[in-house]
Amino acid sequence: MIILSALLITVGLLFFIGGCVGIIRLPDFYTRLHAVGTVDTMGLFFTMSGLILYLLQDFTLANVMAGLKISLIVVFFFIASPTATHAIVDAGIRGGGEPWKKRKKEGDNL
Repeated sequence: MIILSALLITVGLLFFIGGCVGIIRLPDFYTRLHAVGTVDTMGLFFTMSGLILYLLQDFTLANVMAGLKISLIVVFFFIASPTATHAIVDAGIRGGGEPWKKRKKEGDNL
């Protein structure tokens, strides 16, 4: 059980690292927000699932209640994160933010 929870936490942290790389490497606000908005939800899901499994090794009422609270946090995050991402992108568009466009090089036919 400890190995499975450690594996889930590691996978979640890898998702978070992917989001950090997306923030650093992508060219503009919208693509960076897309990278973080899609990756952080899965990162949180895997990390918190591993934490719940770790807590439920000692099956007491306090640990079950803590696992239930963590599950409710994950459900709230699944609802709030895409909504917040959409609201931020909408505010950026209304504020006049232009999406990144690839510049044509000489000789490109695209």
